[in-house]
Amino acid sequence: MAGTGIPEASPVDARVGRYRWVIVGLLFAATAINYVDRQMIGVLKPTISGELGWNETTYANVVTWFQIAYAIGYLSFGKVVDMFGARIGFSIAFVIWTVGHTLCGFVNNAFQFAAARFVLGIGESGNFPSGLKAVSEWFPARERALATGLFNAGSNVGAIITPLVVPAITIAYGWRMAFIVTGVVSLVWLVAWIAVYRRPREQKRLSAAELAYIESDPADAGEKIGWLKLLGYRETWAYALGKFLIDPIWWLFLFWTPDFLAKTYNLDLKSFGPPLVAIYLISDIGSIAGGWSSSTLMKRGYSANAARKITMLICAFLVMPIFFAQYAASVWLAVAIVGLATAAHQAFSANLYTIPSDMFPRAAVGSVVGIGGTLGAVGGIFMAQFTGYVLQQTHSYTLIFAVAGCVYLIAVTVVHLLSPRLARIDLHE
Repeated sequence: MAGTGIPEASPVDARVGRYRWVIVGLLFAATAINYVDRQMIGVLKPTISGELGWNETTYANVVTWFQIAYAIGYLSFGKVVDMFGARIGFSIAFVIWTVGHTLCGFVNNAFQFAAARFVLGIGESGNFPSGLKAVSEWFPARERALATGLFNAGSNVGAIITPLVVPAITIAYGWRMAFIVTGVVSLVWLVAWIAVYRRPREQKRLSAAELAYIESDPADAGEKIGWLKLLGYRETWAYALGKFLIDPIWWLFLFWTPDFLAKTYNLDLKSFGPPLVAIYLISDIGSIAGGWSSSTLMKRGYSANAARKITMLICAFLVMPIFFAQYAASVWLAVAIVGLATAAHQAFSANLYTIPSDMFPRAAVGSVVGIGGTLGAVGGIFMAQFTGYVLQQTHSYTLIFAVAGCVYLIAVTVVHLLSPRLARIDLHE
């Protein structure tokens, strides 16, 4: 079920059990919280900019410091998760990002805001390395894209919750209290994660049949793999350059869509909530559909290579109409175009996220994901500065949306050229 992150029962589930989907539910919830905390600055941009006197460049710089931290932290947390496991790694990440998020409620200028967002970026960078590590531990290869798509859908739920909840808190108590309240409430998840998460063989609630199903893929070597060694593989770069190209566009959607709607259609804090909710509801469907598509193709006999790339190619074409969003005659037509692009991104991303576990042993997945996430954040830094500069100079999204519309096709081409078969890597050869 899309609303909970747990799918309906299947014949396989009926035979072996469904406890692994509880883990997906926890990952879904964490990702939703992650995106509430991440997106709040976009929703509150007009309010904060007005009170603290920011221009487009100042806002872009604050966003950039978050992404610098995200780049540093993503690489670090990939290694941390491979060393200590998803349970400890995710707990550390969650505490750090909650502290950074809550501190945003106590800042008084752009420098302090950037510092708090830097802490937030360090912590939030641990979400996906931890989540993907958990998926690689709890799911066989044929279900990983679906599991990843389900928990990644939490990003859209978080983006839906933000424009519904944050404006109400802000109007009633001010934008500072919005950061404090959401930070404190989110600690409930940490308690649940520590109480529930264990590796499959350590989880007493897991049936023997479900454990056997989870471990049905060939066993991996347990040796830890240094990330410097991983940089020597084309397959690492296939994933990492894909992230470098597409992640900046998701950051663009996340941090600038409220601004685009506000300026183009004269919406304010009270009125752009429903359009944003609609966009991310559409995105939620895309996230799940992307995982479902490749998993279904694999069940019908397609290789992982063909299933992932066919899905990503379709998604690349579906993003292209974003260029025309700025010319839409109504806000709801613009919402439909942006929603299609964000849904296609999420579907593309669900498959790209799964590629490391297709190609690398479990011991290396977190590190490969960390390398890719770092490059994605570096791309986001360039995109933030580019967007801020273009808007400051032209007050137009024309060039920005032109870039957004073409990079996914470039990304799937790069992935294919660097890894034509998504072949499994033997790191000990």
